[in-house]
Amino acid sequence: MHCALAIDLGGTELRAAIVDRNGQLIAFAATPTDARGGPNAVIAQIVSLVDQVRVEAGSCSIMGLGIGSAGPLDPLTGTVIAPPTLHGWRDVPLAAILRDRLAMPVLLENDANTAALGEWRFGAGRGTQSMAFVTVSTGIGGGIIADGKLLHGRRGLAAEIGHMTIAADSDELCACGARGCWEAMASGTALSRDATRLAASGEASLLKKLAGSGPVTGHHIAQAAHESDKIALSLLADEARWLGIGLANLLHLYSPERLIIGGGVGNLLELMHEGIERVINERAMSAYRDVPVIAAELGRNAGLIGAASMIFNGQHKPEPEAIQ
Repeated sequence: MHCALAIDLGGTELRAAIVDRNGQLIAFAATPTDARGGPNAVIAQIVSLVDQVRVEAGSCSIMGLGIGSAGPLDPLTGTVIAPPTLHGWRDVPLAAILRDRLAMPVLLENDANTAALGEWRFGAGRGTQSMAFVTVSTGIGGGIIADGKLLHGRRGLAAEIGHMTIAADSDELCACGARGCWEAMASGTALSRDATRLAASGEASLLKKLAGSGPVTGHHIAQAAHESDKIALSLLADEARWLGIGLANLLHLYSPERLIIGGGVGNLLELMHEGIERVINERAMSAYRDVPVIAAELGRNAGLIGAASMIFNGQHKPEPEAIQ
């Protein structure tokens, strides 16, 4: 049986899997990322996890390794440029290093793009030729499938959708340094920020009770909303509004067949679906209003499955100068 190795390289957790051609995980392992240890430390962790899952893989014939990593990065040269979540990483030729260490083909891609590939090939996007995947969690990221291909743009930097400006007059500062980005207004971090402010002010007693001494999370907001708490419902209405504005932009930009929502806040889609559709109907031109907004299907495994699928499908090939 032919399989592919997959790595999901995040600033908090490093995850590895072996995946078969049907998108099924055959083996899995994870460890906290040594994010402050520098490239050599993390690369050693990757090699160790690869060795671990290969032991569990049995008779799988490994075709190569696909990596989904926090960006920015250049997928064509296999270079991690300067991810803010990984200390000391700057222009690290990760694909070439691991190709030498593991003696197998290695492909590198932005983690939001690998999740988009996973959903397109094995999840909520199956059967489409054009779709937009949006992950709404700590930040907002995404990937665009256009005419049967992952949209890369120059240096693979296309579709940084979380950094569309959707509230130019806002005082909310985004992690990128700008104000009014979609991420600053509608991410899980933004939702938690607004809810925690209300709880601290005394306006949201149920949320404060649910959160205790910690920050209010999306889970707490969902709990309160199910109890018909007015503050929680208002927070979700605001979240739906901001998400709807951004999604209307994506409809006009990319004309997808489906809008697929994943991530932690994506788990709240059922509570916000009506509000999102209302905003889309108000803001999108009529030709775009019939595009469904649906939940992602693969959960946290989308990135691993998508990274493996690059090996099976040859999503992109490294430039010759990247192969030493």
